[in-house]
Amino acid sequence: MEKNSYLGTESPGKLIIRLSLPTVAAQLVNLLYNIVDRIYVGRIPGIGSLALAGLGVTFPIIMLVSAFAMLAGMGASRASIAMGAGDYKKAEKYLGNSALLLIIFAVILSIVFLVTKDRILMIFGASSNTLPYASDYISVYLIGTIFVQLSLGLNMFITNQGFSTKSMLTVCLGAVLNIVLDPVFIFVFGMGVKGAALATIISQFASCVWVLVFLTGKKTILKLRLRTMAPDIRIIGSILALGVSPFVMQSTECIIQLTFNKGMITYGNDMYVAIMSVLFSIMQLVWMPLSGFAQGVQPIIGYNYGAKNIARVKKTFGIQFAASLLFSLSAVALVELFPGFFLWLFSNDPELISQGSSALRLFMIGMSLMGAQNACQQTFIALGEAKTSVFLACLRKIILLFPLAVIIPMVTELGVWGLFLAEPISDVTAVCVTTAMFAFRSRKLLK
Repeated sequence: MEKNSYLGTESPGKLIIRLSLPTVAAQLVNLLYNIVDRIYVGRIPGIGSLALAGLGVTFPIIMLVSAFAMLAGMGASRASIAMGAGDYKKAEKYLGNSALLLIIFAVILSIVFLVTKDRILMIFGASSNTLPYASDYISVYLIGTIFVQLSLGLNMFITNQGFSTKSMLTVCLGAVLNIVLDPVFIFVFGMGVKGAALATIISQFASCVWVLVFLTGKKTILKLRLRTMAPDIRIIGSILALGVSPFVMQSTECIIQLTFNKGMITYGNDMYVAIMSVLFSIMQLVWMPLSGFAQGVQPIIGYNYGAKNIARVKKTFGIQFAASLLFSLSAVALVELFPGFFLWLFSNDPELISQGSSALRLFMIGMSLMGAQNACQQTFIALGEAKTSVFLACLRKIILLFPLAVIIPMVTELGVWGLFLAEPISDVTAVCVTTAMFAFRSRKLLK
């Protein structure tokens, strides 16, 4: 208990810096991990834009794999609350049962997607021109699903014990390997998109080994043990209840990607599918650091809420809210000022950069306020408010963005621009609703 008692005693400002900087760095590196394949693939001579579009239609599957890792990994937030209450045996049960869920999810996802991949890719917007690249990439990627699940899901338990530097190193290890191996497999060995996928799963394997070694070693507070992996229905139910919110946030990306990719094919062409692939990646440049910052703050809020130290919870949230909003405003301002530069990072195709610049400006403008939305929603998770978090996760993507992306192009003559417009409308509306709900609900929770 003494190992993480500093969460309840050290200055909230210093704690946030101490815990959030490594998690932000980890998310930035993780972002690089996710987009480096696109950066290299987009520059394959002769086929770069088509291959980039192919990778774009695989993104929903990759997001769904990550969503299941988040679903099981939310046992880490439950473990934080248990540690704050002094129940370390229960916290270890959350770790063990989360690991069990991750393994089960990995096996099921690998089998289902390997059997149905081509049909799913066509549904997600692949054309006859881009399907070969999409199928080649995802066929290799799915082999390493279990490494992705365990490294993403269990790394959250390292973060929520206060070992944020260790969790950052987990991501850095894989990212550095991926950056090094990508050009070797893609260009030197001439493996193309298959090489990009192979580099990714080798990197995820290395991260997975790192996580397992740490959680079974001497430095960890909560240790992964076989006996704690015995299924406990109450523990599993508690994990899944809280994990539904981030799961919905991640898995709804599949629906959104499907809608946007199909819309780009219907109202545009393969070039617009490639543009959307880049736009979603640039959006992650803003979203992932916000997510990383929230992950660093969650252990502080969760621990002190479990310890009933409400004053520290309020002070920590206030700092998080202000810092998150300032970041989102600043980051989006850079994108609005220099859209061509951000597009060039992914492709040197003049047509893609020319057509994508105005689209990027419109698509991203609503993200400027997402710091407020993320701070409130992630704090609901840290407080164990599963139902509220699920609603807010559904609001932005399912209730707002999905129908808007379908309706606006249909009832107007905007075409692909109707799709781009749907994003900022849903973002701004979600921010207003989320902050209002938090202001109301927090009065009861934080008395």
